[in-house]
Amino acid sequence: MYQSRTNRIKTERRQARRRRFTMLTVFLTMLIITGVIYLFLSADIVTNTTGSPPPTGGKSAQEQEPRRSAPVDETVVLTFVGDVMMAGRVETLLHEKGYSYPYTYVSDMFQQDDYTIANLETPVTRQGTPAADKAYVYKSSPDAVPPLKEAGVDLVNLANNHSLDQGESGLLDTFQVLRENGIEYVGAGVDERRAYAPVYVERNGINMAFLGFSRVVPHVSWYAGKEKPGVAASYDPKKAVAAIRLAEENADLVVVIAHWGEEKVDYPVDHQKTLAHAYIEAGADLVIGGHPHVLQGFERYQNGWIAYSLGNFIFTRSTQPKTWETMILQAECTKEAACELTMLPYYTELGRAVPLLEQDGAKLRGRVESISVNVRIDENGRIQTAPAKQTE
Repeated sequence: MYQSRTNRIKTERRQARRRRFTMLTVFLTMLIITGVIYLFLSADIVTNTTGSPPPTGGKSAQEQEPRRSAPVDETVVLTFVGDVMMAGRVETLLHEKGYSYPYTYVSDMFQQDDYTIANLETPVTRQGTPAADKAYVYKSSPDAVPPLKEAGVDLVNLANNHSLDQGESGLLDTFQVLRENGIEYVGAGVDERRAYAPVYVERNGINMAFLGFSRVVPHVSWYAGKEKPGVAASYDPKKAVAAIRLAEENADLVVVIAHWGEEKVDYPVDHQKTLAHAYIEAGADLVIGGHPHVLQGFERYQNGWIAYSLGNFIFTRSTQPKTWETMILQAECTKEAACELTMLPYYTELGRAVPLLEQDGAKLRGRVESISVNVRIDENGRIQTAPAKQTE
């Protein structure tokens, strides 16, 4: 019996050892498998991080330079609008609604872009002597300028046929009010040098030059002189061309604001086309026009873009429906002066611009396309060159 008991104990011990051995074998096997998986995953991580298997020589994966994303082109977004004035019936409305009323639908856009430009077609002064022998003489309150700045307008053109409606003193007051509110101006100055000089602006690493010229000046006495305030006239383009060439040497992007043409006609007249082409040949990349009080078309000339007239923006309301049509023109430009243009259709109420939506917007885009030169405007407002139409 003792022997049987001894054998049973030995048997139980052997079985216990076998169980321990089996458990140890299973544990070691699992440990080996885990190690293999870990090594495999580590190698995969290295491969995915560097884009290739770990190097066999030179720097280790940890020592190599981090991967860099491809460089993104620097761009600026510029916003252009047409004629702005806060006088007459507009001023009466603004006394009731507030001086921020004109920008109800546009201030967010103006504040979010890189630079916003308008044609200020009025002197801003509390005094001055009204110009004689003019059908329309404007005078806007300086109280209107802080809301203009708050809405996001950065620069205004003063080369137009209303800047001296209140004489030289009114023009000088306008300069001062704009300076006090941090709004740049082009196209006029205390003398000829300042009137024709470009205003340089840097945004997103891109240097821009803005200039303003007018071919609609009521009297030669409005011309800026060597020691005389006035506007930059451009009946003879020589001074304008010289100023553009200088700007082109010092800026990546050159923008000209032009005042020209005949009122309330759809197409540019000969002098608009002649001047626009001369400006671009001198180095302008964008030429943005005004004065006709209606929209005119676009033209691609050499490497530049021309918008012949942006129409009214903040203005009185004429009885002619064409004068109610307007737009916001946006240009996204690179440092190499490659610009993509977008037309946003609007219409002018008394003293306020309101967006045109859906069918009305499409109709206006189609009309502007029809009066442009070899241009297509898509459903998003993108302005692109189109093949020249064949003539029989």
